[in-house]
Amino acid sequence: MAPYIHPSILAADFANLEQEVLRIGEADLVHVDVMDNHFVPNLTFGLGTVERLAEVSPVPLDVHLMIEDPDRWAPDYASAGAASVTFHVEAAADAVATARAIRARGARAGIALKPGTPAEPWLDRLAEFDLVLVMTVEPGFGGQSFLDGMMPKLALVAAAAEREGRDLRLQVDGGISTATIGIAARHGADTFVAGSSVFGSTDPGKAIRALRTAASR
Repeated sequence: MAPYIHPSILAADFANLEQEVLRIGEADLVHVDVMDNHFVPNLTFGLGTVERLAEVSPVPLDVHLMIEDPDRWAPDYASAGAASVTFHVEAAADAVATARAIRARGARAGIALKPGTPAEPWLDRLAEFDLVLVMTVEPGFGGQSFLDGMMPKLALVAAAAEREGRDLRLQVDGGISTATIGIAARHGADTFVAGSSVFGSTDPGKAIRALRTAASR
């Protein structure tokens, strides 16, 4: 299976988001980090921005909610046009119910695990989710260094999904570049969020192709 590349607009020019998403037409999805300055110490986009981006983006939206009370808000992002909505288990009161609500509104449902959050409690509930995001940085800010200490957790989820025959996407987010993407791929990841390594390039399409090649290698 070819790797999925999801450039993160956290590294894009916020004043020109429509033009920025038009630069990444070769991507599989565009990763949209929604932060509320409560769950993480940063503030980015809201529901209205996501809805408008869904209207103009050439590729579908992969929304990553770093917010409090995702049980309340996550389904609305599916209704706003996101193709995939991922929320943090640390903030959810009922992750399974929230994932079902997202799916009911037509989007893929994912759960995200911060670096300090173990994967084991979720391994017997993988059928409830379409994606598991293993954070390879602390959530909240772009440009951080890749935490290779998260690879055992990644491999654990990958092995559980394979053992149960689950069609599960395994995503990593944080510090992904051509130097690190292969490490994550070898430990089971197939979906990669990359910010500065794509939007910081003068040729985002070439950067996306380079990431795909490095992951496949």
